[in-house]
Amino acid sequence: MAVSQNDNVTWLTQEAYDRLKEEYEYLSGPGRTDIAKKIEAAREEGDLRENGGYHAAKDEQGKMEARIFHLRQILDSARVGEAPRAEGIVGPGMTVTVRFAGDDEEVTFLLASREESGAPIDVYSPNSPLGSAINGKKIGEKATYTLPNGRQNTVEILEAVPYIGN
Repeated sequence: MAVSQNDNVTWLTQEAYDRLKEEYEYLSGPGRTDIAKKIEAAREEGDLRENGGYHAAKDEQGKMEARIFHLRQILDSARVGEAPRAEGIVGPGMTVTVRFAGDDEEVTFLLASREESGAPIDVYSPNSPLGSAINGKKIGEKATYTLPNGRQNTVEILEAVPYIGN
């Protein structure tokens, strides 16, 4: 199922919530203990200015603490279930099919948070330029957004249905 963010609420499927909670509990418990042991072992090797193992362990600790902080934010604002949505209107948790201007090919993707990157289809963030432009649009409507290179692109909404998983 999808993960989406709106109105400072992160909608998670039970599976996604459990997975993130398990990762948080590991990182904030045994993960912290393990990295502290690595740092201590590297510290005992001598001069810290030239100790690559120490610096690598400290870098790993920083990344882990950032992930713990991010997971805590997600879990604190999480609601388990499905975000309110209506078929035919683009929103987080919807499978969206669009056609880019000047192209006959259709593209289908899940509009959801990157935390759902395990989905079997491409996942686009609702906060991305494309996601922001199409959010709230109805089938048949067009949306224009700015690409990273500064150029404008237009898409037509062909379909928007709730994501039902595999």
